Amino acid sequence: MFYCLFNWFVKLTGWPIQLLCFRKKIYYENKAVQSRRIKGKAIVISNHLSVYDYPVAMFVFFGRTLRFQMSELVMKKPILGTFLKMLGGIYVDRDSHDFAFMAKCEKILSKGGVIGICPEGRLPRKDEPRPLPFKTGAAYLALMTDTPIIPMVTNGLYFNFKERARVIIGTPIIPSQVADPALSDKENIAALTDLMRNKTINLGKLLHEQSTE
Repeated sequence: MFYCLFNWFVKLTGWPIQLLCFRKKIYYENKAVQSRRIKGKAIVISNHLSVYDYPVAMFVFFGRTLRFQMSELVMKKPILGTFLKMLGGIYVDRDSHDFAFMAKCEKILSKGGVIGICPEGRLPRKDEPRPLPFKTGAAYLALMTDTPIIPMVTNGLYFNFKERARVIIGTPIIPSQVADPALSDKENIAALTDLMRNKTINLGKLLHEQSTE
């Protein structure tokens, strides 16, 4: 409950500021199928271009509390880390073998919540091909909890007063509809991870097409 209330406080007080900083414009793969409104439990996945991808997603899906997985790099910072924890950030130590954060995610989803994940796992380095290879955590969570995956792609242009930040929301991926009972869990997780990455690539192309029309 605290996370939800604090999220609403931050979103309401931060709304005018984010309009100036992000100047976002939102596009859709199919708005009739998936708009900014999220019904029930969901996993929102996003490409990862900036540390500001999370606040952008928070304001894109304004009506829900997004509990985002966040790396130790930001969560260990004294002031920022505390603020993100109050928003409901889920601590992920990428150098540790402690997967307690996965159990926390499953618990949130079991209660109808929304998890946010950047499956690339880190920001790309200069000249690296994008998106980076996806980690398998989001696919695992989706399959184990039968949770729809809502893909989102951003162009990452924040605090840019010449161009707008542009975001596209894709149609959901339904794990039960793509899982193959003839495959093992590991194979289905790998296949779903590949599907998510390909969907992200295609959404990026669609975003470019729609934003240049």
